[in-house]
Amino acid sequence: MHYNPHEIEQKWQHFWEENRSFEPFDDLEKEKKYILSMFPFPSGRLHMGHVRNYSIGDAFARYYRQQGKNVLHPIGWDSFGMPAENAAIKNGSHPKKWTYENIDYMRKELSALGLSFSKEREFATSDPLYTRFEQAFIIEMFEKGLLYRKQGFLNWCPHDQTVLANEQVVDGCCWRCDTPIVKKEMYQYYLKISDYSEQLIGDLKLLEKGWPKQVLTMQENWIGKSTGLEFTLHFDLDSKEKLSLIHEGFEVFTTRPDTIYGVSYTALAPEHEIVTYMLENSLLDDNSAAKIKAMKNASSIDRQKTKEGVALGLNVIHPLTGKSIPVWVANFVLMDYGSGAVMAVPAHDDRDFDFAGQYGLEITTVIKPREGEAEAAKAFTDAGVLTDSETFSGMDSKTAQAAIMDHFEAEGIGKKVINFRLKDWGISRQRYWGAPIPFIHCKKCGIVPEAAENLPVTLPDDIEITGEGNPLDHHPTWKYCSCPKCGGEAVRETDTLDTFVQSSWYFLRYTASREVQKNAAFSSKELDYWMNVDHYIGGIEHAILHLLYSRFFTKALRDMGHINVDEPFDQLLTQGMVLKDGTKMSKSKGNTVDPDALIEKYGADTARLFILFAAPPTQELEWNDYAVEGAYRFLKRLSERSEHAYTTTSLPEIEHAALN
Repeated sequence: MHYNPHEIEQKWQHFWEENRSFEPFDDLEKEKKYILSMFPFPSGRLHMGHVRNYSIGDAFARYYRQQGKNVLHPIGWDSFGMPAENAAIKNGSHPKKWTYENIDYMRKELSALGLSFSKEREFATSDPLYTRFEQAFIIEMFEKGLLYRKQGFLNWCPHDQTVLANEQVVDGCCWRCDTPIVKKEMYQYYLKISDYSEQLIGDLKLLEKGWPKQVLTMQENWIGKSTGLEFTLHFDLDSKEKLSLIHEGFEVFTTRPDTIYGVSYTALAPEHEIVTYMLENSLLDDNSAAKIKAMKNASSIDRQKTKEGVALGLNVIHPLTGKSIPVWVANFVLMDYGSGAVMAVPAHDDRDFDFAGQYGLEITTVIKPREGEAEAAKAFTDAGVLTDSETFSGMDSKTAQAAIMDHFEAEGIGKKVINFRLKDWGISRQRYWGAPIPFIHCKKCGIVPEAAENLPVTLPDDIEITGEGNPLDHHPTWKYCSCPKCGGEAVRETDTLDTFVQSSWYFLRYTASREVQKNAAFSSKELDYWMNVDHYIGGIEHAILHLLYSRFFTKALRDMGHINVDEPFDQLLTQGMVLKDGTKMSKSKGNTVDPDALIEKYGADTARLFILFAAPPTQELEWNDYAVEGAYRFLKRLSERSEHAYTTTSLPEIEHAALN
């Protein structure tokens, strides 16, 4: 027999289409399996990373169907985002047209791969119907206090001209374009993810059997639970007079109260309210003011490279010794973490040590190594034995930490607190191609949600994208409207939602059958049946972005009464990258492999067979042209030996073997 993969594959793809072979059953009493791969951004072409992700998910789905289970295996499109705008700028196309043309093309690619996706549950996150339900959730979150707006210094990407959430800043640079971010003072909408810090870190225990340990550790570290001492450093009399008695002092937090007697200076972030007050009231000389302003404009990563500081001419009183301590502005102190103020202990912190050495500040040793342990070359940062610490001298660090916190509480000068690194999620983006934030600004009524009957608020099509600013700001008519509350003149919010909002609940939307889809985001009956996702497949790069946000959104919707789910994903498989010549495939490196060309030459089954067998799913896969040829020859031999075995199934034995 002559092996003709295209003839065989097209035959079965047509059969599957005609017979709705991959649609889940309506029988909600049948045992279910929900298999989900992270959905793609419609960039225009599939790459081999997509092929690997979807082939793994497809193997799960086909395996469970053969066991007689009711399988939900959907696909959709994460279709809002900056790449569409960048393409519009480069090619002169409209983001909407570019996006939906790419979806059409990529849908055909998925079909050519023979992947067993449900087509009846497919959607794009830029579809107006999806936006309608999402905007309703956003309004409800605002009304219930989960969403708020405030002004602050935000992460700004000069290249993409938009704000970024803390989680989207990687080593001080934009997660998408690698441009160093700067701080910019703006208004921003925030979701109160920090209110869920304890739940998010505690419920990681529920995922220990199904999630990779590395992902759990990354989330635990990002949420960053720590127990320590919080207290106020009060200004001395001269400093209070200089500040016109507006500020009595400022709060600091430390996880090392055992080092309290070694505090020799304290440092504020350049954005701290006291520094702002001094700048606004001309309490600093021109040179100092210029240095502080330069610190504010520097990227976070640059602020960590070289230590820079400015003495404010203020002093605070040590809460235990009564000693006068100078107050500095330091570029390494960030408002994103804690209160934007730190007590500096240069003898026992490397960063504080470097700063003190640069500016000739006092270094006081109050922790010594235990007997037999070596002295540190610079700062001694380990636990040890206290010295020169009044009644606490001689205690080991652990004992002293508890004793000092108890002392602060007994004296009413401080308290033991639990802090989290996780900050609220900023969701405003100053871009066009995103879901409009459904709020209206009225001079009389303030921020007013759009009326429910007017949802969805959709984007205007008649815009010009130049890359300079948000085109919604400059639209002649779209943003002007009437206030839903008083009927007066008002303007729409022109910021759009972070695209991670859309991907934080899409897995819930997939559970909605055709009868439900047009009238509701999902139904309780179907949600209770399909959730949780049994197997979720995607890249580890989403560990503290999509996966963290999805966990939060699930808990928020639960608390709002929409769902009965605590955690969305039972089993998480993070597939390894596809490499060629030892590096990740990318167009810029010229080492990509076109899936279309591969399918055209060898057929879809060869591509999927190679991608499943070349390496374990969680490990990196090195592309090997010879191994692809080998997979093709194997299928050819299989076809020649048993025409019936190959033409009546789609590799069930092979897929079963891949899973076992």
